[in-house]
Amino acid sequence: MKKADIHEFFKRLEERDPEPKGELDYTNPYTLVVAVALSAQATDIGVNKATKALFNVVSTPQEMLDLGEEKLKEYIKTIGLFNTKAKNVMKAAKMLVEEFDEIVPENREDLEKLPGVGRKTANVVLNIAFGHPTIAVDTHLFRVSNRTRMAPGKTPLAVELKLIKKIPKEFARHAHHWLILHGRYICKARIPSCPTCPVEDLCPFKDKTSLPD
Repeated sequence: MKKADIHEFFKRLEERDPEPKGELDYTNPYTLVVAVALSAQATDIGVNKATKALFNVVSTPQEMLDLGEEKLKEYIKTIGLFNTKAKNVMKAAKMLVEEFDEIVPENREDLEKLPGVGRKTANVVLNIAFGHPTIAVDTHLFRVSNRTRMAPGKTPLAVELKLIKKIPKEFARHAHHWLILHGRYICKARIPSCPTCPVEDLCPFKDKTSLPD
């Protein structure tokens, strides 16, 4: 995709949704870390259902430790891989208490030290909680980047690094959300909604769908 087309691509997405938001519910940077860690291989809707009650009683790492792993499991048992996720959430809470004075760090290196927090999770937290122009490559964003040829790549990291270079600075803050939401609701995996896509004319995807006759 050409530079001018990329600018137009984001310009149109911005016009449709000037202030895009993530769809995970949270109350502060710490609960955002927990929510994003729980969302791995799970839907945002499913995570929100589980954390609604949890975040009424837990808002800090120390409160999570006070709750304990077994009680945490009761709150999140509807989420896939909840046993492993519960262990990581508790380990991360312990580290935040002991090494970071309960303050969620505002840099990728320290965030990735937390159990259950990888590069994608760290990028989400940096973007949503702290306003950094990071790109968290999930399956939706990966698909959109490859289909549009904006930033084709075989791995999430390859796509991320290409996008960082290609996205105009004026759109960098919200690009992460625009691309994810576009992939989730329009450029869907099985049957993309090409006829309703606001950037269809900019996209070189060969297998575009059409309106039924």
